[in-house]
Amino acid sequence: MREPTILKIGEFARVGQVSIATLRYYDQYGLLKPNALDPDTGYRYYSLDQLPRLNRILALKELDFPLEQIARLLEEDLSLEQLRGMFTLKQAQTQQLINTEQARLTRLAARIRQIEQEGKMPAYDVILKQVNPLLVASIRDRIPIISEQGHLYETLSAYLDQQGVQGSQPDLSLLHSRHELHDEGMSIDVEVAIPLPTALPGNEQIRIRTLPGGLMACTVHTGEDLFLGRAYVALYRWMTDNGYRLIGPPRQVHLRRAEGMDPSQYVTEMQFPVAKK
Repeated sequence: MREPTILKIGEFARVGQVSIATLRYYDQYGLLKPNALDPDTGYRYYSLDQLPRLNRILALKELDFPLEQIARLLEEDLSLEQLRGMFTLKQAQTQQLINTEQARLTRLAARIRQIEQEGKMPAYDVILKQVNPLLVASIRDRIPIISEQGHLYETLSAYLDQQGVQGSQPDLSLLHSRHELHDEGMSIDVEVAIPLPTALPGNEQIRIRTLPGGLMACTVHTGEDLFLGRAYVALYRWMTDNGYRLIGPPRQVHLRRAEGMDPSQYVTEMQFPVAKK
């Protein structure tokens, strides 16, 4: 039978890529006891056979488990597949956190640009036009901010794929409310819609309906969605100056937009359903 390779605590720490203090702490906590202890000098000695246990402790620590739970998991003798599954879950959670924080940084950068451009209101040409009724597949929900409507379009697109139908362009959003404060926080009531070439059955989530046509006050905004507020201001000012009132939810028609496109290149037509006061 092969004799275990015994190392002093410093040597074992180097092999395991941890500090001596960490090994002492794990010893005190009962997670990783030395293989031997010199009664005269108090020196701790470890076996290379203990390295797999140390690696499991470190892996579980990276997964943010507290030491109490790590001790229980070590007693359960987790399989490699179980550890791999836990790692995969943690990997997905970490990636989601990265995506969330990256989106927050992007919004912050856009807010800074917005502040920098205060007082530089661009000119918007507003026109009146008749819009025809439009058959659409739509889904309506409350979301924290309008820029998070992407998952609603994904749901719509998946439904159309199941139906074997290619939606028409461009898609659009209907804003049924402004941002409002609720128990769960700020949210906006938004309906996203994709024009259809023919009627479909719909389901519990997806509504098939005809958007009413009528008179619209319209303007075109080029740039990222964060600055769409300027187009809103222009349209509200135009209505006030010309004696019109809003009679339906504003619409954002996405004339030019694609995944991976630079948001500064987006082209959005704002449509306000209006009538004379």
